[in-house]
Amino acid sequence: MKRRPAHHRLKLPRESVTQSLALLALLFMGAVAIAGPSGALAWSENARLLEQRQTEVAQLSAERDRLKNRVELLDPRHADPDLVGELLRKDLNVAHPDELVIPLR
Repeated sequence: MKRRPAHHRLKLPRESVTQSLALLALLFMGAVAIAGPSGALAWSENARLLEQRQTEVAQLSAERDRLKNRVELLDPRHADPDLVGELLRKDLNVAHPDELVIPLR
């Protein structure tokens, strides 16, 4: 009887299933690396969101600095008289007798 060379032997079904599962796992990992939430296709979207958030942080920082300045100007120990007068007129509708009040539309 003739023996077949080693490379011509049929694979056992268990080896074939194991190799198929390994191939499927590699294909799945490759798909996630390309199209996943942090994959290559999402990279430009993440960069755009980062730029948008940096702009938002800059705007919020400017607003915080503006509010911090107003809080410092309204410190009870040394309040800014101009700001106190402005807030009184605005919030309490108080005016000096010689002032002319022009309502906003």
